[in-house]
Amino acid sequence: QVQLVESGGGLVQAGGSLRLSCAASGRSLSMGWFRQAPGKEREFVAAINWRASSTYYADSVKGRFTISRDNAKNTVYLQMNSLKPDDTAVYYCAATSYSNSYYLSTPGNYNYWGQGTQVTVSS
Repeated sequence: QVQLVESGGGLVQAGGSLRLSCAASGRSLSMGWFRQAPGKEREFVAAINWRASSTYYADSVKGRFTISRDNAKNTVYLQMNSLKPDDTAVYYCAATSYSNSYYLSTPGNYNYWGQGTQVTVSS
């Protein structure tokens, strides 16, 4: 069983930065970040395989967000820069046994989910 706990959300002005963390227990898996704004479907943000050799991003965050992991600490990070009001959402980390990029952008392919952390970007 894998348990995930996110932290690092908060309120920030547009153009600011936040770093989200996701502490995982259990075995190392590919990890992803998703977000869900009110009234919208959960959408893919970024993913990283368990070796940290490959990363993937949604077009909307490329060049602004960076996903990384420290396997010694069993923690995945999402560094978010140049934040926009449209980035406001609850952010979830998730874990999956898949490593192929084809599968990593789909929420249904993830087996484990954290409780979510709120990110609010004011204009």
